[in-house]
Formats: sequence, structure tokens, C-alpha cells
Amino acid sequence: KNYYGGNWASFSFSGLLSWIKEKQQEAEVSDECEDWRKLILENEEVICLNNSDKTIEHVEDFCFGNQDSAEDVEEAGALSKLPLFGASGAEGAAQESEKESAPVENTSPGKAASSDPASATEGNETEITSESGSSHNTASGESTSDVGKTEAAPSENSAQEPKKINYSQIVREGRRFNIDLVSKLLYSRGLLIDLLIKSNVSRYAEFKNATRVLAFWEGKVEQVPCSRADVFNSRQLTMVEKRLLMKFLTFCLEYEQHPDEYQGYESGTFAQFLGTRKLTPSLQHFILHSIAMVSEADCSTLDGLQATKKFLQCLGRYGNTPFLFPLYGQGEIPQCFCRMCAVFGGIYCLRHSVQCLVVDKESGRCKAVLDHFGQRISANYFVVEDSFLSESTCKNVCYRQISRAVLITDQSILKTDSEQQVSILRMPPVDRGQPAVCIIELCSSTMTCMKDTYLVHLTCPSTKTAREDLEPVVQKLFNLNTETEKETENEEVEKPRVLWAVYFNMRDSSGIDRSSYNRLPPNVYVCSGPDSALGNDCAVRQAETIFQEMFPTEEFCPPPPNPEDTIYDEEELASEDSGLNSAPETKPDPSPEEGNTEGGAAHEPE
Repeated sequence: KNYYGGNWASFSFSGLLSWIKEKQQEAEVSDECEDWRKLILENEEVICLNNSDKTIEHVEDFCFGNQDSAEDVEEAGALSKLPLFGASGAEGAAQESEKESAPVENTSPGKAASSDPASATEGNETEITSESGSSHNTASGESTSDVGKTEAAPSENSAQEPKKINYSQIVREGRRFNIDLVSKLLYSRGLLIDLLIKSNVSRYAEFKNATRVLAFWEGKVEQVPCSRADVFNSRQLTMVEKRLLMKFLTFCLEYEQHPDEYQGYESGTFAQFLGTRKLTPSLQHFILHSIAMVSEADCSTLDGLQATKKFLQCLGRYGNTPFLFPLYGQGEIPQCFCRMCAVFGGIYCLRHSVQCLVVDKESGRCKAVLDHFGQRISANYFVVEDSFLSESTCKNVCYRQISRAVLITDQSILKTDSEQQVSILRMPPVDRGQPAVCIIELCSSTMTCMKDTYLVHLTCPSTKTAREDLEPVVQKLFNLNTETEKETENEEVEKPRVLWAVYFNMRDSSGIDRSSYNRLPPNVYVCSGPDSALGNDCAVRQAETIFQEMFPTEEFCPPPPNPEDTIYDEEELASEDSGLNSAPETKPDPSPEEGNTEGGAAHEPE
């Protein structure tokens, strides 16, 4: 591939358009496996890998503005004769430099999030640390915070009418977009946050708090009170409802200690259990869809209580909601782990495909791989993502699908005094038999979209094509009229207008048992692509399981050693001393490339 992360990647707007075009025109590449026969020994056989990605289907994109006006418009800062994928090669370096120079709202990595949603305009980037809620301000953050506030401050007319954004502006500001193929949030006490802290990979990323949890109730979008303070300050709830809600949430935090409270309801659904707790219909809806975020039809009572407890335990660690979002998009996370890997000698090769696995006939173990240059690369273990396995290897595998949509809109689905809101809304099923839809709305301070626009991600398990699954929800919440169409109803004017949209189905290969794969060598380990869950626990558990199977005595993602604590053996020190003694007194400064290489070697563990 030309970009990092596979189906976890993020793209600029032009990069995403290139990705869409590639997926819509993707054809089967001719199998050149016969050319490798001369490289294969008599006691070896090959397992061919996929030469095309079949994990993405039914890609449809729509522009609700005038595309003709953008024909001659070029993306600002675009580099000629480079691939449009946002994180590859020299363009990736250009994107990194843009990240440094772009006005970021309160870029202080240690700035703690305010619990007041209205203060989100002032920035709420968060440094994740091992101590709950701990944070600190840095001098560099203070020096840039004023710039950020200027960028984020809402205009005087923001509450009246959104700015008119056209398609040519989106194209011109395309590098301001970082559009994720998969939409997720990080639970503040989830496995991924713990892993980022433990491994010190968190130093490569910055995070923003999700500021609002929303609900769709009685035909309109409302904000759900999460914390104790939110509940008692809420104007949506009566005093009786506030007491009932707090009593139930307190019970959920300690439900294991009170089994008599749910005895007899274990075999029933969580929705049925809520109906027995004297909760009003609105409270039952908020708990089911916005706090537990579980299915009304098939979630058991115990699973619902566990999901509610997880939500409540994550409150307050870094902000007023349980969730964090990485600045510049979810695609930053795999790149952060790549950066840490590179420090200790790991190599990530773009545009370098593997054609087949070389298997020893006697032992049945994989000995090597052959790349598309015909180069043979030997190793003891091989980890391969499911999408690279051929149809013959996966013929007994039954995959699920995820329906995805990404929208660029001109205003938030719930307008407030602050424009800089990161919101999550779980939309109940529109029709019977349809899944609930998870909606994440990102503002420009997340560095995923241009100013005066919002990036909206919709995700659900597939029942049909992505457009068939998600368009009914889009029609309920957004205005799909084009610029030239006259809006006839007041409610259409009030809804956020969709400027551009894409729908696609993505394969969900999580939960596949190893025995389902055909002729898989014992030292080849298969990892899945993204799953449909909101968090990242599945990916973290899978990575740790594979690592422990390969290296049962080693610690998974241990904290990296400090450079001062690195211990060199005597031979290494002697060779360095002899090199220093024979070196001339003056030495030219190393190039940036040489400096990076030397720095990586100095940190390499024994």
C-alpha cells in the first residue's frame, strides 16, 4: 500500500478521493506466482497471498455542491508528482510539517480538559498519564494558546447562520482534513489508553476530550447529562428523574455486590430490566442508547450493567465524558506505534508488497516470504492481516460487514454557543430489524476538518449496502438539498447541510477462529482489521495474544528504556573507543538522515 495503517488509515480530502477512485476501479491483478518457481527449492511450497484488497465494497460518493467550480482548483500546499495518500513518503513529511505550523487550539500537550462544554472553545487537548486526572501546562503550550483561541473563537453570527462553504473551498483546504476509514473513540480507562501510557507511545500523540454525549429522543437531538453535576444541573430532567437516575447509576457501579437486585432477570434483556426499575421512558432511553450504548433487542441484563459500569468508571479521568479522540484522526495511533518501533530498529516499507509465503514441506512451517522484487526474506514468525490471505486460504471463513459513511457538513447536529464540540450520538434503529447507528461528530479543533465545517462519521453492522443502511439516518438528521435546490421546509433549513458524503462497506474480520483458515502454517499469525465496536479493546487483546504466543516469556509492549539507562557490553564500548581514537579532531555535522539512524541505534535494546 501507499499509506500507513491499512483500513485504520486517515486521508486528506484529495487522498480520500484517490482512495475512492482506486476502490471503485479496482481490478484483479494478474497472478505472477509462476515467476517465483525458480526461487523455490524442491522441499518447499508456496502459499500465494492476495494481490488486491477485497475488504472494501459498495463505495459511493456524493457532492451536494457545484463540482464544476472546483475543476481548476488545486489543494493548498499540494506537492506535484507525489501520491495523494496523506501519510506516505515526502508528502507525509509535508503533512507533518503542516501539523507543526497549523494553528492548533491550545496545543499544550498537558492542558487538562474543562468539564464545562461551553469552554471547549478554549481548547481541551489532553495528555494521557498514568495517574487519574493528572495534567500539567507547558511553556510551549502557553505560548501558542492565544493563537489557538483566536482560531477557535466563534464568530458573532455563528448562532444565527452558518458560513456558506462550497466544494471548491473544501478542495482548496483539503489538507486540513484527516478523514478516518474507521471511526472510534478511546475509553479513558480502556485497554488502549493503558497501553499507550505503559509503552510511552502516548508521547507521540495528543488527544481531545469528547465534550458531549447526545441522544435522539422524540424527534430531536438532546444532550445527555453524564456526571453527577450534569444530572443535577440538567433542565431536561425533573427533580424526581434526577434522583431516580442517580440512584440507578450508583447501583450500576456496585451491581456485583447486589446480585439480589437483578436476580431473575439474568436471562432477560437489559431493556426489560430497565422497565422494572421505576425509570421514566426518557431515562430508560438515555441509559440504554447513550450510557450503556447497547442493543435494545438482544443485550442481556448483565452485559448492559457491565457496559453502564464501564461508562461510569471512565468519567472524570480526563474530562466530563468517558471518551478521548486523537488529534489528526484515529489513523495517528498506528503511526505512533510505527514511530516507537522505528526508534528500536523496526522498518515499515510502503509500496512493498509480499507475493507469497514459502513453506517447508517437512515441518509445515513458514520459512520466508517473497516480495514483488523476487527478494527472499527469512524469519521465524510471520504476522499477516486477514485481507492479505487468498480466497483458497479463507474459503471456510464467514465474514461480517461494517457499514460506514463520512459526511462533511456546515454546522453541528446540536448547535450551542460553542462551535468546538466533539459529540457522540447513538441513533436508535430507524426500522425494525435495523441496527443502531453510532455517530461521531468532529469539529475543526480536532484537526480533522477545515474551519466552519464538521466531519461526521456514521458506523453500524451491515444488513445491506452502506448507503441503504445509513441513508435513512442521514435523512433524519441532515439536509441533503444541493446548493441549487430550494429549501421548502423550515425544518430542512434548521438541519445541518451535507456538503459531501461517501458510503462504503468494510469487512469485519474480528472474532475469526484460527481453525477457519485453510493450510495455515503454525508460525503464521493472523490479525483482523477494524471491528464495529466503539472502542479499541478487541485490537489490543488480539495484539497481546499473538505476541504472547510468539514470545511467552516476554512482556508485551514494555516501557522503553531511557537513553541514560542503556547498558552496553564491553566489546561494543571497546569498538566505540577505538573508533573515537582513530577519528579526526574535527568532524562535519551529520545529515538529518544520519542523525536519525544513529539515534535509533543508540536506543536499540540488547
